[in-house]
Parts: sequence; C-alpha cells; structure tokens
Amino acid sequence: MLDSITGPGRPTRTTAVQTLDRAVVLLDIVAGQGPISFPALVEATGLTRPTVHRLVGALEDHGLLGRDPRGAVRLGGRLVGWGARAARSLGLAEVAGPVLDALLAQTGESTQLYVREGDRRVCIASAERTSGLRDTVPLGASLPLTAGSGGAVLLAWAADADRFSSVSAARLAVVREQGWAASVGEREPGVASVSAPVRDGSGVVRGAVSVSGPVDRLGRDPGARLGAPVLAAAAALERLEAAASLEGPH
Repeated sequence: MLDSITGPGRPTRTTAVQTLDRAVVLLDIVAGQGPISFPALVEATGLTRPTVHRLVGALEDHGLLGRDPRGAVRLGGRLVGWGARAARSLGLAEVAGPVLDALLAQTGESTQLYVREGDRRVCIASAERTSGLRDTVPLGASLPLTAGSGGAVLLAWAADADRFSSVSAARLAVVREQGWAASVGEREPGVASVSAPVRDGSGVVRGAVSVSGPVDRLGRDPGARLGAPVLAAAAALERLEAAASLEGPH
C-alpha cells in the first residue's frame, strides 16, 4: 500500500491511482536528493525492491528518469523540455491578469487564456463575470482542441493540425487569414466564443486569448463584434510578456 511509504518521499497528497502516486514519490525523491543509488532510493521510499525496480524502469522508458555514469538514478532529459514549456506557460499566465480583466471590462463577458497540452487545451488564466448568465471555465480545465474557438486558434498554426480530422483544413485556413476564430455551440450548447493567438518573439503561437458567453448576448456571429478587441488583447499580452522576459526574474 502507498501508506507504507515513509520518510522524505512520503507524498503530502494521494489519489486513487496508486501507481501514479508512487511514481511521483520516486520523482520527488530523485529531484530533491540528486543522483541517488538504487538501494538508497528503495530505502527512501519504503517500497519493496521489485516495486521500485519496475517503477524506475518504466520511468526510464518514458525519459523521466535516467542513470548517471555510476549507475545512480537521476532525473531524465524529457523533464527539461516539460519544465521549459511549463515555465513559458506560467510566465504568460503571470502577466495575463490585467489583460483579461481589461477585456472583460470592455466586452462584458468572461475571458480566458488557453495553452496547448498534448491533444488538449488547458485554461491557465481567466476573468469571470461576477453576475448574470456567464460561461465559467475553471483554472486548470482541460478542454478539447477540436471544439471551440480556442482550440481552433491553437490548431490553425500547429504543424500537426492534419491529425485532427474533425476540424477542417478550410476552417483553419480562414482562422489564419482573419487572425481569429469564432465558435457557436461547439464546446457547449448555447455558448459562443471568440479567440485570437498569442505569439512569442519568433512568431510561434503559445496560447489563445478567448472571450466566451451565452449566444443570446454574443449572437450567431460573435466575431463581428469581438474579433477586434480579442486581437487587441492578444497583442497587449504579447507586449507584456515580452517586457517581462526582458526584465527577467526579480
């Protein structure tokens, strides 16, 4: 049982997925102690040697753990890429608040910032209406790329867009041409949205700024009214993030 794990590797929170909990414990120990011998790792977890052997092997296969020249267990190279992408996304979220608040004030509708995670999109920042009928997207919500304007924006400039056959190439071409995407009732019946891409300094799309709300207020052609302000918000976020990057960490 996971409850048998003791010492510094004991998780502060567990889930119903025991194998995942144990894998996180291993990663946490290796991250905290640096390259660690296999016997020391077994002792730190309190798990049986065969269990640790299986978990370490699986995490090595996925590039999440590796071995140094002495055979000690270390963090894997795949985590470097994940960490870099997470840092970029979090940096974007840190400066998004004022832009999303301003867009909410201008449009009267809820606003969100999405980034792509694998074949999904995740809400990393939002500003919600405080009253009335609204579209609420919780922070951390994982939504499909294939439904909604935010997904269309993230796919329109993606190199692997052709993998998502349910989103037509013609639609993505229109998104690229006009610079924003609109949707009505795609992600959820009765909800409309408009989104625009947020790019980094080299032009790569890193996220999507969105406005969403009831079709009754946004109408069947929400882009006609909201396309311009959403584009302006995306540009403002790009400028803020670029300025924050130049300033560096405080």
